[in-house]
Amino acid sequence: MNKNTNPDTHPTQNTKPVIGITIGDYNGIGPEVILKALSNSHILRICTPVIYGSMKILTRYRKLLELKDWFIHAANNAKQISHKKTNMISVLGNKNFDINPGILDPEAGEMAFKALQSAVEDLKNGDIDAIVTAPISKSNIQSDEFQFPGHTEYFTDAFGQKESLMLLVADELRVAVATGHMPLVEVSKKITRHLIQSKVQILLKSLKQDFGILKPKIAVLGFNPHAGEDGLLGDEEQQVIRPAILEMKKKGDLIYGPFPADGFFGQGEYKKFDAVLAMYHDQGLIPFKTLAFERGVNFTAGLPIVRTSPDHGTAFDIAGKGLADETSLREAIFLACDISKYRKEMSEIENEALKISTK
Repeated sequence: MNKNTNPDTHPTQNTKPVIGITIGDYNGIGPEVILKALSNSHILRICTPVIYGSMKILTRYRKLLELKDWFIHAANNAKQISHKKTNMISVLGNKNFDINPGILDPEAGEMAFKALQSAVEDLKNGDIDAIVTAPISKSNIQSDEFQFPGHTEYFTDAFGQKESLMLLVADELRVAVATGHMPLVEVSKKITRHLIQSKVQILLKSLKQDFGILKPKIAVLGFNPHAGEDGLLGDEEQQVIRPAILEMKKKGDLIYGPFPADGFFGQGEYKKFDAVLAMYHDQGLIPFKTLAFERGVNFTAGLPIVRTSPDHGTAFDIAGKGLADETSLREAIFLACDISKYRKEMSEIENEALKISTK
């Protein structure tokens, strides 16, 4: 990894999306999966990667894990990146860090936040087109500046949205969750007709805007075992979920359910739908990760920007051992590229149509 003092940047000639990649908690597997994913030369043909973190940390991990070396351009800021190389923006200057794989360290939490903050600032300024976030420790990153359950809530707040939607994606499998990072005991209180309809509307818009599905077909899961068994095992389905679905159906939307979650996934019913809305985190993520753990991507739907991440956490138990699989992070980069390009194309088409209509 070397520093290029005279990079061939030519930003005006670049047509590839510029993808910011935050380092996450550097004592987890983030640095390893970033190094492994970006060592694939195909990445540079489809996007310009910009890592936010520390060159020193990546260099140490490369040596620790005996990973192959390749050229990374050290840029002072996003306006100095090279579109022919992988780029690194060091967010805490030349500060030295002690890497301790698998160990919670406040400095790693500070680095994770600064990388996130810098990337968000560049995204707001239009210097990058999307962000891929490597895993953070949700407890270690907490500070006066970061008081959120996770990335999803941070991005929702940073871009001025009242709500967003956690959407897990793997090829044609898409699973969203109505409620995200919250204790299970609180979920029942949050499940309302308004919440379900709001989340479904975000999901419908994203399927059209980000995935090009003109008439999405969505399945909604029940909340209780066996979807309540006609009220025997709970009344959320009868009182909340089913009425919400019926109201949306009257508007012409293809919304179905509520389905019992176990049979729905066990019998492969999910294959008949463009997306599934689960009621809570584990109800959606357990089947999703069982079916698509290595290639799954977490996409934050409902935001004016594009943010993806791998569908796994810091994996402190295998950090620094060379065992981490980079597939999910690589897929997160690919999805960020695809959605960024699709949104740009659709925006250009809409602008052209507007010009024609006003002539």
